[in-house]
Amino acid sequence: MAADAPVEQQPMPDQQPTPPQPSRGERVKAAFKEQRGHAAARTRDWLAGGDLDPVDLLQAATEKKQRKSSDKIAQQQRIVAEAHGRLAHAKMRAEAEGAQPVSAATLAHLGGRVAAEESKLAAMQAMPVMPPTGREVTQYRQSKKATRAAVLAAGGFGTLPALGTAIEQAATGQPMILAALGTAAGYGWYLVSRPFVAGQHAPAPTMEMQQLATPTVNLSKPEPQPGVRDFNAPPPPALTVEELEDALRNIGKVKQTEEIKILAVPQRDGDGNTTVVFDLPPRVTVAELKKDLPRLAGALGRDASMVDVEKAGAEVRTSLWMTDRDPFEDTRPSPLLRAPAQLDAFKDGAPVAWNKRGATIRLAINNQSYVIAGMTRSGKGVGASNLVVGTSFDPRINLRIVAGKNNGEWDPYAKTGVASTYFKPSPDRLLALLKALLADKDRREADLGKLGKSKLVAPVIEQIGGIELLAIDELATYTRPGKPLRDEILEALIELSAVAAGAGILMVLITQYPEVDVIPQALAMNCGARWAMRVENATQSNAILGAGQAGAGRDASKFDPPRPGFGWLVNPFAGVTDLARSFDLDEDDRGEITLLLENAAKIRAKAGRLAGQWDDPIEKHLLNATGLSSAAGGPKRDGVPGRNVLHRTPEQRIQIEALRGCLIAMNDLGRDVAQTDEMAKLIGGGMNEERLGELLRAGGAGGSVKITIPHKEGRVNGYRRAQIADALDFLNGA
Repeated sequence: MAADAPVEQQPMPDQQPTPPQPSRGERVKAAFKEQRGHAAARTRDWLAGGDLDPVDLLQAATEKKQRKSSDKIAQQQRIVAEAHGRLAHAKMRAEAEGAQPVSAATLAHLGGRVAAEESKLAAMQAMPVMPPTGREVTQYRQSKKATRAAVLAAGGFGTLPALGTAIEQAATGQPMILAALGTAAGYGWYLVSRPFVAGQHAPAPTMEMQQLATPTVNLSKPEPQPGVRDFNAPPPPALTVEELEDALRNIGKVKQTEEIKILAVPQRDGDGNTTVVFDLPPRVTVAELKKDLPRLAGALGRDASMVDVEKAGAEVRTSLWMTDRDPFEDTRPSPLLRAPAQLDAFKDGAPVAWNKRGATIRLAINNQSYVIAGMTRSGKGVGASNLVVGTSFDPRINLRIVAGKNNGEWDPYAKTGVASTYFKPSPDRLLALLKALLADKDRREADLGKLGKSKLVAPVIEQIGGIELLAIDELATYTRPGKPLRDEILEALIELSAVAAGAGILMVLITQYPEVDVIPQALAMNCGARWAMRVENATQSNAILGAGQAGAGRDASKFDPPRPGFGWLVNPFAGVTDLARSFDLDEDDRGEITLLLENAAKIRAKAGRLAGQWDDPIEKHLLNATGLSSAAGGPKRDGVPGRNVLHRTPEQRIQIEALRGCLIAMNDLGRDVAQTDEMAKLIGGGMNEERLGELLRAGGAGGSVKITIPHKEGRVNGYRRAQIADALDFLNGA
C-alpha cells in the first residue's frame, strides 16, 4: 500500500449522526406559532377581565355611586329652585293689581311643596353614600367585559391589518384585540405575543389592600328557605290622599265629618319614599299624632320604622314621610371612615347614627351628659364607640375613659395616646378621678368668672383647658348595691351631673343594667341625651328615657326585630326623641376603631393635645393622690396605672440616656459586664467615670460591684448588664 494512500475514517461506536438542522423558515414558523398562542391567550384573558384588579373595581364602583348620588342631589336642587320660582311667581300675581287673583289655598299648596322639596333635599344631602355591594361590583365588572366585547364586535379599534387577521384565523377564530394593543407589527406585536402567564394581570389583593378596601354592605334580598312561606307581602306602591285620610280615620285622628287639608300632594321618588304635607283638624296636634305613630304605620301597611311625622310649622301642620323598605335593615359604616377630618364636636357634634329618613345624627359635646343603655348584645358598645371616637377628632376634648371590664375593648384609645386618662376597674381610682374633676370644676368656674362668662362658650374653650369628657363603661360595676365605695361614687357622679356641665365637664355613662339602683333618678334626670337600645321590659325603658315614655309609644323592649345599635334616642340638640341606629364600627375583625384613632392622634399631635404633650391637671391630681399615673393608660398603655413615664423630669431623662448608653457600650464590648471608665469612654460626649457613676446610682442601678472581665487578672469594680437593664425598665414604667 502506498504511503500516501487515503485512509477511510470509521465512525466511533457511540457517536450518533448529527440531526439535520431546521431551516430558517421552519424556525420562524415555530416561533410564530408560539407567539400566536401567547396572543390568543392574552386576548381571551382581556375579554374575560383578567386584568381588572379587585381593588380598582371597588374604587370605580364607589365613584360611580358617588356620581349617581351627586346627580340626584343636583336634580333635587333644580326641583327646589323650580318650586321656589312657582311660589314667587304666584306671590307676584297675588300682589299685582288687575292680575288674575291667586287663592290663599294655592299659595299654601305651593308653600307646602317648597317645604316638602327642601326637606327631601336636606335628607339627600345628609345621607352618606353607601359603599357598593358585592352584587354592584360584579355588575360593574360585567359591564366592563360587555363593553370590550361590543367594541371588538363593532370593529371599534379599526380594521385589523393583515398580520392581525392571520393570527385571528390561526388561533381560535374569535375576534382579537391586537390592533387595540398596538400596531400589528413591531412593538405592538411584541405587546401581545410576549410570554403570557394566566392571572398575571389580576394579582390577588394583599392584606393591606383588603384592610384599605371599604367594607361592602349586602343589600340583596335573602333567598327564601325551601318549604317556608313568605308572609312579608310587599307594601302598597304609593300613597293617595284617600288612603291617608282613611288611615287617619281608622286610628281616630280624623272624624267622618272632618277632612285634612293637603298642602303638598303625596309624591313618591325613585327610592320608594313618599312625602306629603297636610293640616290636621284643629282639635288634633302633630304631637298627638306622633304618639299614635305605630297605629298610623299599621293603618298605612308599614312598620313604625318606615313612617315619620314631623311638625312643619303650625301645631297641626304635618310633614309625613313614608318609605317602602325598612331604613334600619342594613348596617352603614361610619362617615368618619370616609372622611377622618378634624371636627368641632362642641358646635357640630360627632356623627353617631342615622334616623328613619337616612339623615346622619350628630351629637354635640355641649352642656349635656349622656346615658347609653341596653342589654347584652344590644349594640350599646358600638353606639358609645361612635360617640367617643367621634369626639377624639376634636383636640379640645380631654377624654377620660374608665373601663368596666379587664378586656382590651378600650385599649386603642391608650395605645394611640388619645385618652388623657384610661384605667380598668378600680373603684378607688374612679373616686379619686371624680374628686379631681370636682376640684377642677371650681377652678374652671373661677376662670369663667374672670372672663365674664356664666358658662362655657366656644371662644373660651381653650382658655379654660378644653372640655372634660368622662366615659364610664359598665357603670353597674361601680354603682350596683354592695359594690365598694358605691355611695361615695354615686354622690360624686350626681354632683358632677348637676353642677359641672356649665363648666365644660360632661359624662357618658354606659350600662347594661338600666335600673334605678344603678342609675338613680337624681343622676339620670341630669343626663339630657339618652339612648335606649333593646332592654327587657318597659320599666327599664322608662328608667332610661323617662317616666311614661313607654306608655307614649317609646318602649325599647318592643323592638321587632331587634338590631344591634338600634334604639330610641333622646336628642336634646334637635329637640326630638326618635328611632336611630348607630353606624357599624368594628375593632375585633376590621380594626376600624384603631384606624380612626390613629387619624385622630395625628390631629391631636399637631394641636399639642396628645397625652403627655400638655400639662394635665387631672392626671397631676391623680398622681399626687395615688402615686400612680394613668395618663394614656399607664406606662404600658394597657389601662394599668404605674410610674409616670409621660412627664419625666430633666434629671430622669439624663439618667435614662446614661443607662441606654451603658447597654450600648456593653454590646460594643461584646460582654455583659463592664467597668465604669470603659463605658464612659464609649459613651463619649464629655462623659467621665465619676459623672457616669452618679447617674447610674441616681437612676436606680446602684453602686458598682465586683465583676470578672476576661483576660484581666483578678476581680474589678464595675456593673452587670442586669443592673443597668432593671434600672432602665423601672424608669420606663415596666
